[in-house]
Amino acid sequence: MPILHVRNVPDELYEQIRRQAQEQNRSISAQVVYLLERAVLESPQAQRQLLENIRRRRSSLPVEPGLPDSLR
Repeated sequence: MPILHVRNVPDELYEQIRRQAQEQNRSISAQVVYLLERAVLESPQAQRQLLENIRRRRSSLPVEPGLPDSLR
């Protein structure tokens, strides 16, 4: 398995990752791999699909008279 070294990680970012790893009972290395996997899997295409699903659901919801309509 390849090894990835990352340099110059800002202290604040490192602490956030360390805290997340601790909360999830993971090593820092395992947490970084998890975060990288999520970032790669949440590709722009996946994000576009999510937005399209939201738009489709919005357009199918009936608007009740007198309530604000976020689409207008």
